[in-house]
Amino acid sequence: MSYRTLIASAAVAALLLSGCTAGEEVPQAERWDFHSRPELDPPRIDIDVTTQPPEEEKDLKTFLGPKGQTADDDESWVGGLILDSAGEPVWIRQGAGQVWDLRVQEYQNEPVLTWWEGLAETPHTAGEVVMLDDSYNEIARVGMGGDLAHKTADLHETTITDDGTMFLLSYIKSPTDLTSVGGPKDGWVWEGVVQEVDIDSGEPVFEWRTLEDVPVDQTESTIKDGEGTEDVPFDYIHLNSVSEDDDGDSLLVSARNTHAVYQLDRESTDLNWVLGGSASDFEMGEGAAFAWQHDALRSDDGTLTLFDNHAAPRLGDSRGLRLDLDEKTMTAEVVTEYPAPDDRSSGSQGNMQELDNGNVFIGWGSEPYYSEFAKNGDLLYDATFTGGSNYRAYRFDWEATPSAPPTATKSEPGEGVTRVHMSWNGATEVASWRILSGDSEEQLEETAVVDRTGFETSADIEPAGSQIIVEALDESGHRIGSTRVS
Repeated sequence: MSYRTLIASAAVAALLLSGCTAGEEVPQAERWDFHSRPELDPPRIDIDVTTQPPEEEKDLKTFLGPKGQTADDDESWVGGLILDSAGEPVWIRQGAGQVWDLRVQEYQNEPVLTWWEGLAETPHTAGEVVMLDDSYNEIARVGMGGDLAHKTADLHETTITDDGTMFLLSYIKSPTDLTSVGGPKDGWVWEGVVQEVDIDSGEPVFEWRTLEDVPVDQTESTIKDGEGTEDVPFDYIHLNSVSEDDDGDSLLVSARNTHAVYQLDRESTDLNWVLGGSASDFEMGEGAAFAWQHDALRSDDGTLTLFDNHAAPRLGDSRGLRLDLDEKTMTAEVVTEYPAPDDRSSGSQGNMQELDNGNVFIGWGSEPYYSEFAKNGDLLYDATFTGGSNYRAYRFDWEATPSAPPTATKSEPGEGVTRVHMSWNGATEVASWRILSGDSEEQLEETAVVDRTGFETSADIEPAGSQIIVEALDESGHRIGSTRVS
């Protein structure tokens, strides 16, 4: 069964439960609507399948942080989503601000859910990285350290290392001569800062500031009228990712506004080489040049991957890109391109993730899509959340049982019939629901057991007692949560 068929089946089931009859034309909403959680209305996902993804991926979840308007209304949706393989919500975080870089990481040998939250007005952002355990309990918040401890972290990077540290970015106002880019001699820029912070102590173990190694005349951005002052600094570099290189002794830093990736010595903080941009140490082979890029990472096979926005302004098509770097001859050659399925240009944000089976997962940033490709570049599927944007998209294995209980409500679709609506936001192990009903706690009896059918499952019971309890069951039939129907 294809992803699109799964979504269509869910829609048919919803129509039957709502009392619609065959032949009635019901418009497909762009938002979900849950009886048990009416305050949650995330965007629906439309998945266009070219080739069925492999069996080993069926349990992977998709992680998004959509923000912006859907196509059918003027109301913005902002939050975090974990989706199943059919594009249906598993976990919804809504009503508490923007969610950037939502993903699963490992900290102290345990899986954690992380994201950046705060005021997202780049480059002068104000926020911190949130960490939750697999019960969705907050265990830490991480921000800048050292003499930048008063500054909050930028939204672009949240990576946790095996050493219990986190890579963070920030920007500071710094004076510098801007005459080389058409600005004032006594000008000001947003200088990029990279820190590696010990999560437990909050202290930085690495720090690099950009102006000493990357002068402003290497920018590919154009200074605008009124920019370059202390009140409105010039965003000449715009750092957007930090990652460990394959030797563990160096870091890779991506800078959007210089069209470059920098390798830094992790101990000395010296700049080893520059890839791309006007100061590239590498000769860029045919098609290897990238622009306004994001998410530079070293692959296990030694290649370098990144999301090449090539906009804005638009200089070409947005794509995922895999490069072979020969550090002896200092040449960079294209290995594989992962092009957008249509004339899609991502002017900001975006990422490229390699999955364990070699497939490539791409989030298209300012365009409301995510896609999966085979390693050779063949498109497997393309999905849209119909409007807005998303910083990075990921696929991960994630098993979670919330500390908060399930939610259940009831409605009366017909005389003598009670419809029970059940959901458990964030629970990944629910296989079925048991409904108990009676006129007192002592008289509760099993009324129905129904398979989980999505974020919300509904079932009709007749007759219903004055008290109704629902229990969430795992695949073995063990109760893992329960709640009283309200």
